[in-house]
Amino acid sequence: MNIGELIEVSGYRNDYLAKKLGLSNVNFSAKKNRKSFSLEELKKLASIIDNEDVSDFWLMQEMEARKDDDTISHDELYKEMGWR
Repeated sequence: MNIGELIEVSGYRNDYLAKKLGLSNVNFSAKKNRKSFSLEELKKLASIIDNEDVSDFWLMQEMEARKDDDTISHDELYKEMGWR
């Protein structure tokens, strides 16, 4: 996954995120473009940009990835699980 894409989805501005990471705007932009954030920076970024828009984006990505998977109906699930 591209961290730049997640940053865009989150709605946070680069200058805000740069400040939170203790980086200059230029340094932040360079790291974003080169995809060269350290693991610690990525962890901190992930905790900052974690919001409903990003969660919705992840859910849509997961749904898209599974769109061709076999599915069963609600009734079939209940029957398989032995629920009443």
